[in-house]
Amino acid sequence: MHITVKTFAQTRELSGEDNISLDLEPDATIDTVIKHLTARGSHWELALSGSILSARNHQLCDKQTVLNDGDEVAFFPPVTGG
Repeated sequence: MHITVKTFAQTRELSGEDNISLDLEPDATIDTVIKHLTARGSHWELALSGSILSARNHQLCDKQTVLNDGDEVAFFPPVTGG
């Protein structure tokens, strides 16, 4: 299955990448994507650690969300405002 991963804000700055294509096994989850990316190096470990949010096809989701072929996954830090 083929997915696209996008990063935003600090996640993009720390990872050094903003748009990645990945080929994963069927029934992969957001957690699978995180494990795959953190295996690329410490910059990804840092980018995806802590209170990171994830979305699948522009909908917030958790790490157990199952992905489908063609999905877009996004990672970004929580946003606060006043």
